[in-house]
Amino acid sequence: MRRLVAATAAGTLAVAASLLGALPASAAGTAEVYVVHGIPDLPVDVYVNGALTLDNFKPETVAGPLDLPAGSYDVAITKSDAKDDSAPLLTAKADLVGGTSVALVAHLSESGDPTITPYANDISTISAGQTRLVVRHDAAAPAVDIRAGGKVVLAGVTNPKEGVLNIPAGSVDADVVLAGTDKVAIGPATLDLAEGSATFVHAVGSAKDGTLALVSFTIPGLNGAPGGVPAGTGPTYSSVPTILLVVLLTVGVAAVAVGGRRLYSEHTR
Repeated sequence: MRRLVAATAAGTLAVAASLLGALPASAAGTAEVYVVHGIPDLPVDVYVNGALTLDNFKPETVAGPLDLPAGSYDVAITKSDAKDDSAPLLTAKADLVGGTSVALVAHLSESGDPTITPYANDISTISAGQTRLVVRHDAAAPAVDIRAGGKVVLAGVTNPKEGVLNIPAGSVDADVVLAGTDKVAIGPATLDLAEGSATFVHAVGSAKDGTLALVSFTIPGLNGAPGGVPAGTGPTYSSVPTILLVVLLTVGVAAVAVGGRRLYSEHTR
């Protein structure tokens, strides 16, 4: 397996409240955070401001929502047997604004290096009878197409972008294929999409290593008061984070070489 060369990524999340629309009064002082673990074969611990928050966090799982007061947080991801967060594998600094929803996804880049990508979860109002499906490409794999019922509904999604669909609620048979081909990379899977909910599906793992998988979470109750970034209707493509996150999330990434250490490869043999 590959050596962990790029071992530390630092992301700064600065969410512009003025661009998020009206915030629910009850949620004005807190933000919800989902943590998605998409790095294969690497159980980890997650520290928030130096305190162990997620112990032995397993790959292909989701933690959250973590309801955190608005403010600044240091997030560190370590090996699952680490004594503290002094030697993190990945780090992120999050400046959270009340009433928002954010996902922090630990995953592999297209080239296979561990990284963290922040996403602003779209929690805007969903029309009656509709549901929202968000597919995020967080795998070490080339561009993919997302199909529903055998038809391409989102084309050419690349790591770490996402595609957004506002569609009628119900069951959807979906799969992921390599862009421009019929070669199935993940699936097919049946997704039961409830009215007024947003389902966030993450393609994670490595195509080369045969570890591709889907990890998802759902945010219900979005047929009430608006609370997020407005989305259009019908099939749409969002190049988040390259466009939306340039405005909403200021992201800085730093890679650090770890000489002589094989942290990631030791867990993936």
